[in-house]
Amino acid sequence: MMSKTYFRQIVPYLAAIIIFLGITLIYFSPLLEGKKLKQHDIAMFKGMSKEIVDFRAKTGEEPLWTNSMFGGMPAWQISVKYSGNLMMDLDRVIRLGLPGPADYVFLYFLGFFILLLIMKVDPWVAIVGSIAYALSSYFFIILGAGHTSKAHAIGYMAPVLAGIIWTYRGHIWKGSLLTAVALSLEILSGHLQITYYLLILVAVYVVYVFFKDIKEKKLPYFLKASGLLIIAASFAVLTNITSFLGTYEYSQYTMRGKPVLTKEKKIKSGGLDKDYITAWSYGIGETWSLLFPDVKGGASGYIGKEFSKELKDTPAQFRQIISQQNAYWGNQPGTSGPVYVGAIVVFLFVLGMFVLRDKFKWAMLIATILAIMLAWGKNFMGLTDFFIDYIPGYNKFRAVSMILVIVELTIPLIAIMGLDRIIKNPAILRNKMNWFYASLALTVGIGLLFYIFPTLFFPFFSKFEMQQFSQLRQSNNAAQVTAFMDALQNVRIVIFRQDILRSIFFILIASGLLYAFILGRLKSGWMLFLLGILILIDMVGVDRRYLNNSNFEIAKKAEVPFHKTLADRYIDKDKSPDFRVVDITKNVFNDASTSYFHESIGGYHGAKLQRYQDLIDFYLLNDINNLRKVFTQHPTLQSIDSVLRSDQTLDMLNTKYIIYNPNAEPILNPYAFGNAWITHKVKWVKNADSAIVALGKTNLRDVAVVDKVFSNILQSSDFIVDSSATIKMTSYAPNLLRYQFNSKSPQLVVFSEIYYPLGWEVTIDGKKAQYFRADYLLRAMTVPAGNHQIVFKFKPKVWSVGEVVSFISSLLLLLLTVWVLFVEIRKFFRNLKNN
Repeated sequence: MMSKTYFRQIVPYLAAIIIFLGITLIYFSPLLEGKKLKQHDIAMFKGMSKEIVDFRAKTGEEPLWTNSMFGGMPAWQISVKYSGNLMMDLDRVIRLGLPGPADYVFLYFLGFFILLLIMKVDPWVAIVGSIAYALSSYFFIILGAGHTSKAHAIGYMAPVLAGIIWTYRGHIWKGSLLTAVALSLEILSGHLQITYYLLILVAVYVVYVFFKDIKEKKLPYFLKASGLLIIAASFAVLTNITSFLGTYEYSQYTMRGKPVLTKEKKIKSGGLDKDYITAWSYGIGETWSLLFPDVKGGASGYIGKEFSKELKDTPAQFRQIISQQNAYWGNQPGTSGPVYVGAIVVFLFVLGMFVLRDKFKWAMLIATILAIMLAWGKNFMGLTDFFIDYIPGYNKFRAVSMILVIVELTIPLIAIMGLDRIIKNPAILRNKMNWFYASLALTVGIGLLFYIFPTLFFPFFSKFEMQQFSQLRQSNNAAQVTAFMDALQNVRIVIFRQDILRSIFFILIASGLLYAFILGRLKSGWMLFLLGILILIDMVGVDRRYLNNSNFEIAKKAEVPFHKTLADRYIDKDKSPDFRVVDITKNVFNDASTSYFHESIGGYHGAKLQRYQDLIDFYLLNDINNLRKVFTQHPTLQSIDSVLRSDQTLDMLNTKYIIYNPNAEPILNPYAFGNAWITHKVKWVKNADSAIVALGKTNLRDVAVVDKVFSNILQSSDFIVDSSATIKMTSYAPNLLRYQFNSKSPQLVVFSEIYYPLGWEVTIDGKKAQYFRADYLLRAMTVPAGNHQIVFKFKPKVWSVGEVVSFISSLLLLLLTVWVLFVEIRKFFRNLKNN
């Protein structure tokens, strides 16, 4: 029978699971009613992955390639199930089979709880700390947007850090194992940007430990621990080796790899364009949202929708137009909400920096400051330039504001460690009340200054708005424009001040509870309970501004986000094996709804093949805009035909249908080249720059534009014309294409398929053949005279080799984990028996 002592020991851990589940399921109660969260990116994911999912369901295989987006691309970054990686099963167990996205919120709680336990925080305090961490606003905002892989990766950040800390603090074997397991799950989540930012935090910590151990003459242990952690990291990588290598190979040919065109090399250094990287840069003043959520307003949207009550004192002549102004006045292109860590949490963080003895706090402070400055991006370009130019991998990621996930971990970590120390020894603070008052001054005091003198510290207009108002002043009544700006500013100040007062209120109540505890007038249990409730109310109050019951819909609607229009049904009548569609009513290159039903020339993905992006920039955008222009200017058959005849890039991609109205029959493009065509001449070009220009000056139906780098494969420039020669696609699958060719003489064939040098194999009558790149990004090959079957098959070596390595590595890691758990459980019951 379990002793009372042991029961008391396990109660907080059981309570933690129950509390975490309770908060999660109450917040996401619509999931229990059969509803699902409306998530834009999940809808887009369903569009981009539909062909892959259907093929998997039909054949039981992974296609690893899809033609449904951007003419064709590997599936590594879209939807691939790595059956060889057994850690996927462990991940499902840890998430308890909860419906998404509630499972990721549970991960937030559990992961941070583990980290706090490793830091020797009392379990009851750790429960409060996990609530503070898990309910950070950004973590919920990304769920509303459908960034589930990001949420998944965030959920495993804390356990990875916990394993590394545990290793360096003496638990070398258990810590290394925890690191290996947590890091393998972190990588499995598939969001390398979050993992990369985690590594920045880890690097700061390891540097701190290195100098600390040198000072304490513990360098041999540091080297031993580091060696084991490297082995642990290697195991984590090996369990995910298939996705790792696939992503690595693919990335070299995407926008995140080296530029292809000379003009791009001037603004890129083996990664993304700097403007693209820093487009979403957190404003320097906007950083105060960590403490005061609406310091720059809320999410992008109309003021009248989110803040209608705040308009009551607005002059009547301006009220309507001000209601239609942006509720967000920061300088990011747009936002779904602020990064709010919590007023109470920030107060406790400042206090924790005073009360903690552990110099670990300085490592976390450095990581916090570094992350904040990097989040500023173009607003602090000196540091950003340094990282883009000199820190490996940093230039591969966009949206630098995302690095604030580090801050959302370090601030509550120090805050709760400080709270734990105060609870365990209240005399520390009782004898140093100046620390308490200084913390209030640095939070409440600053808030009061902002409240009293808002315009002294903050502008209440974005840079874009200031440019607009400057232009309006020149072309309109300047006094009227100024009056309107004053009225708009007043409304925004009201919004701003409300949240300043809100944060001050929570800090004062929390500090009052802490003060009463320090003086012995409130027991630690009650203080902790009330503080936890207060943090819960604070955080949930902000979270529900951006993710609440109105974000849910009937499950059936969420599961099938797109429905066939008349245009889609018309195209479905075409039983040709493969062709492409463009819907000019959509944002073609930022929308995957067309891909749900058809092979699209557009799509929704942040890592397009670089050559395809070049084609978009040079030709496709212009071609699509020309089509839109025609359909907005009383189109005639003649005007439509004229545009279609001139759009060669659409033709070479075999764009057979143009949707101009979803409720009308689409336009059939009679000039589309088809799945493959025979050309008779070669136009040699010396490089990519020449090739992309040549596309606009060449009759691509008869002449293939080929880079001289392929002269060893294609040795002839002219081919005998055979008017009876034919090439026809006979069957289509995303990873297997069959063609029938017939000609009396050798011919040069161009295929309307995207050229990708890794994984695609081509055979002629079962014998290996060679293909090369033509027309900047398509496949081409020479075919001998006769009647032949041509087969393209996608068989990347990384898949066949990687899955075996992944299976062996993940099996070993799981067996080792099970063995350690068995030993620990047996030890637990032995102690139980002895007691």
